[in-house]
Amino acid sequence: MHVEELRASLQSFGWPDYLVFCMMLAICAVIGIYFCLQLRRESRKQRLSGGAEEAASSAASYLVGGRQMKIFPITMSLISSFISGITLLGTPTEVYLYGAQYMYIMGSLVLMGFCMYYLFLPVFHELNLISTYKYLEQRYNRSLRLFGSVMFIVASLLWLPIVIYVPAIAFNQATGVNIHIVTPIVCVVCIFYTCIGGLKAVVWTDVIQTIIMFGAMALVLIKGTLDIGGPSVVWQRAQETARLERPNFAPDITERYTFYSLVLGGVAHWLKSNAISQNMIQRYLSLPTLRDARIAIWTFIAGVLAFLMICGYTGLLIYATYAQCDPLETKLAQRNDQLLPLLVMETLGSYPGLPGVFVAGVFSAALSSLSTGLNSLSAVVLEDFVKTFRRQPLTEGQTAFVMRSVVVVFGIVFVALVFAVEKLGAVLQLTITLSSVANGPLLGIFTAGVMLPWVNSKGALLGGFSSLLVMAWMCVSAQRDLVTGNLVYQRKPYSTMGCNYTFAGEPGNFASPAAGRCLQAPSGPFQLYRISYLYFTLFGALLTIVVALVTSLLLRETDLDAVDTRLLTPFVRRWLERRRQRQSQIPSRTPADGLKQKAPPMQETAT
Repeated sequence: MHVEELRASLQSFGWPDYLVFCMMLAICAVIGIYFCLQLRRESRKQRLSGGAEEAASSAASYLVGGRQMKIFPITMSLISSFISGITLLGTPTEVYLYGAQYMYIMGSLVLMGFCMYYLFLPVFHELNLISTYKYLEQRYNRSLRLFGSVMFIVASLLWLPIVIYVPAIAFNQATGVNIHIVTPIVCVVCIFYTCIGGLKAVVWTDVIQTIIMFGAMALVLIKGTLDIGGPSVVWQRAQETARLERPNFAPDITERYTFYSLVLGGVAHWLKSNAISQNMIQRYLSLPTLRDARIAIWTFIAGVLAFLMICGYTGLLIYATYAQCDPLETKLAQRNDQLLPLLVMETLGSYPGLPGVFVAGVFSAALSSLSTGLNSLSAVVLEDFVKTFRRQPLTEGQTAFVMRSVVVVFGIVFVALVFAVEKLGAVLQLTITLSSVANGPLLGIFTAGVMLPWVNSKGALLGGFSSLLVMAWMCVSAQRDLVTGNLVYQRKPYSTMGCNYTFAGEPGNFASPAAGRCLQAPSGPFQLYRISYLYFTLFGALLTIVVALVTSLLLRETDLDAVDTRLLTPFVRRWLERRRQRQSQIPSRTPADGLKQKAPPMQETAT
């Protein structure tokens, strides 16, 4: 059998699979309708009071669930929003290609939790915000607030089209249906329930989607592991090709994964996705107390760690299954990110409905991230642009129109941008690299805001713009070299000696002793953008902080006594309050004090 015939035979998506997939979409739509009716009931009650309070209450209900959400659904929503289809397909692909070194990034996730717990969340929750970027106006000025809001929109434009594209890859592998046919259909459902149901609809659809997502991965792991002979076979084949390895302490910053890039770069990567992202902070702020939000952090981290372990094991399972016939070399999988869908169709394809569960799980991960992003964009546009520039307060009808219009418009834009994404490479590295353009400067501005009271608005703005320009050059250059083949990372060993079908090329064993290293011309100069992609966000944040702090100190315009301590992280707040208390105890000298001098003794005159 030729590889083309085998690929066609694996596309056995039957009517039970389509039924399961459509049921998932229908459940999401029904949840949206339910919470739409609930919002209308709440709106009728609020209309009795009238006035400006009415529109404000309506916005709070739509965007943060009235700040009365419960920990369990919020935690599930956080996990579902964070574990997008990018993680679902990208992480197993990384482990398959470059080994389990990437999994040490889980340690940086725990460190991120401590940073969130002590540094960022106490500040944001106490301020009772809807838009995270209102903090920047309170800490700096309106220009920084607009800068942060624009950066969030840019980051969403770079990230969400990839989120939509990823499940379309899985659907294409399973059915052969063109990705540009299924993408608009699914996105219409997502836009529908996000538009009409608000945050509550998004959160509760996330709960359903998280359950589907975990169930789909569990099916793949159990059936796939049984098919090859158990976990011991997976472990043995991974050890034989050095896919299981100790932390890499090499100082080379161009290597794809080292201990330093995974820990230092990983903390910055997780922080920009959690501490400063409207997508995530909006959920923490929907909880009634800081204590609830802190509990949600650790339950969220526990869930994400469990899911990352599942994805890492799945990558090893894919290799164990295809150890003697690499599907990328034979073109059975036409893209790196189709490896997991290929495994699903080979292991579950003969069971009607099970491939549909997996595809529904992948789309669930994507829909949760997309609905979260659309709901957050609605909050940012309403709070940071419409309300900021409009002199008269919005009525309830105007508020509802703005929020829902934003969801529809951006949803259409994201679907259109999918056409550009399929030309840009592997999704995990692509997402982290491109999102660093906006998130690196944003992380630096927020971190300087909560931790460095010396930084003022001029320094922060200059630091943000400087970092934005440098990061745009780095990220575009790095992605260009990946697409053109000028930047290549060595894979772990693989083979095509055991294939039972014909393909173009000769069977062989392919060993890569320098797996994960960046290949470039030996005589070529060092290029900054060829550092590990995990350093990108960290580099952008540090550049912002350094430029902002140096500029602020040189201008000498910062008055520490004028800084609102509520805008600082607790331990910096305590230090500044103690400093002010010490200064207040020092007796002040008045100008008259300098004129009061002891008079010299009088001399007697001779008579």
